[in-house]
Amino acid sequence: MQVPFLSLRDITAKYAGELHQAVLRVTDSGWYLQGNENKVFEENYAKYIGTKYCVGVANGLQALELMIRACKILYGWNDGDEVIVQANTYIATILSISQNNLKPVLLDPNPETLELDPESIEKAITSKTRGVMLVHLYGRCLYNEKIAGICKNHNLKLFEDNAQAHGCAYKGKKTGSFGTVAAHSFYPGKNLGAFGDAGAVTTDDEEIAKLVRVLGNYGSSKKYVFDYIGENSRLDEMSAAVLDVKLRHLDDDNNRRKEIAKMYYDGIKNSAIKMPSVLPKENNVFHIFPVFTKKRDELQNYLKEKEIGTIIHYPIPPHKQAAYKEWNNLTFPVTEKIHAEELSLPMSPTLTNEQVKFVIDCINGW
Repeated sequence: MQVPFLSLRDITAKYAGELHQAVLRVTDSGWYLQGNENKVFEENYAKYIGTKYCVGVANGLQALELMIRACKILYGWNDGDEVIVQANTYIATILSISQNNLKPVLLDPNPETLELDPESIEKAITSKTRGVMLVHLYGRCLYNEKIAGICKNHNLKLFEDNAQAHGCAYKGKKTGSFGTVAAHSFYPGKNLGAFGDAGAVTTDDEEIAKLVRVLGNYGSSKKYVFDYIGENSRLDEMSAAVLDVKLRHLDDDNNRRKEIAKMYYDGIKNSAIKMPSVLPKENNVFHIFPVFTKKRDELQNYLKEKEIGTIIHYPIPPHKQAAYKEWNNLTFPVTEKIHAEELSLPMSPTLTNEQVKFVIDCINGW
């Protein structure tokens, strides 16, 4: 039995009729940037997340970069000021900080919860600390009241990297609405994915929202008038239309992901395999389902022989990348263990129960 890690074709096929109509509507309109499709999606996504504002941008990395740049400008931060962030994240989170000439302060996560410990955040704060970046990695909510309290007490901005957790919630409130501002990626493989690169910034702060839009439009709020050194980062009409269709089905798709995750948690009984701690139901939308084993490469090869697709998220941590060679001698033992042992199992709302059971049986037989 073949079990793909993720079939974007199957996901698209679920909503083919609605998507075809949306695509035709855009092509027939003759308007492809900054039009009605953007307006509708931004309004609907802001309402879904629970924020006053949503600004569509070209991709997730630029959503991260622009939200930080907007805060740097508005609050008068200096080059070299610091943003605390977990070390075990995708490199885009780190890039967005350093490309704004700010210093990423890396912290190891808790090995059991994979979350940042409030105590470690408190210890890392210096006179130059300006913000804390929460990365809702794997679809898990990293927010808690203690972290929010620390940010409030130290006058720090709380950033959210919500690239992997569309629809995730904590006590009924969606991730992407807790902090000062949040970045979202709609890369095709995400829980809410476009037909290419796309992203958004959500916030309750009108000044931040306006400045993000200006910065993503070459730094211009009025045609041919440039107040800032900006860039071209706009959500196109086709992406907005596709995303608005898929947004209507996001909760159902996430519920299916949760059903699959429960099957994995209940069914996998191999002592060589460790799974993340179980969170309350609404706190995880299972963008991916990671497992951890000291024989990660052996397991991946075994599953490949069984025609089961897997992916490693991620083989090399940011502080060991050549791009950040000044960090290569640093040690973050929890992060390095995660990156050495993590393997993501198939996770998609289109997987059948039979496919999931086959994956479980194969893992238990390893």
